[in-house]
Amino acid sequence: MDIEDLIDYLNIIAPPELSEDFDEGRIGLIVEGRKNIEKIACALDATEYTVSEAVKAKADILIVHHTPIWNPVTKISGNLKSILKTSLKADLNIFVMHTNFDHADEGINHALAEILNLENREKLSLGILGRCCLNVDELSKILGGNIRIYKNPGKIEKLAVAGGSGFDTELIKEAELKGADAYLSSELKHSVLLSAGIPLIESTHYALESPGMKALAKREGWIFIEEKPHLKTVL
Repeated sequence: MDIEDLIDYLNIIAPPELSEDFDEGRIGLIVEGRKNIEKIACALDATEYTVSEAVKAKADILIVHHTPIWNPVTKISGNLKSILKTSLKADLNIFVMHTNFDHADEGINHALAEILNLENREKLSLGILGRCCLNVDELSKILGGNIRIYKNPGKIEKLAVAGGSGFDTELIKEAELKGADAYLSSELKHSVLLSAGIPLIESTHYALESPGMKALAKREGWIFIEEKPHLKTVL
């Protein structure tokens, strides 16, 4: 398959126009490699480990959720140097689907809702609300134990979820107005916690977003590269 054909397909899965304004120039083909694509790998992040593993697997492209290059580059050193050196030497493409994959119909939040078995789902501005059949212990087990709970939610009948750093005051209010009993996301700030009207459940970026890339790989028959356990953020 030609790389351009694959990019066209990836843009159908996660249309670029769905991305947030701050993602401009940060999604799509971030590192250009070989043109002919036979083997495809997915990971949450392009790290030294996942890039090396993609090369070991003889992948032609690594599709990730988070770009390895966020700010304008004025110096190439450290982790970025290692990532770029490894990918360029191997002629490995790196392609990023970020907030466009958050918003996609079968993207990050969809996969999160799937593993939590949310029913009767409805979309939020950046997330999903659905009927929850899990108690807190079951929720914790599914997410690998990586949760903190603020205000005892008791029985959760409707849960709002937003993969990534989705603890935004307006989003939480939107979920509350739509009947959410609790709100699940990552990277909770103290100021947001104080203003929240419903219980908040905090997990890690990795626990909430890696299921989306894993589901994509499984659905398409591609390789999924799990990050090294000691590199995952644990609460």
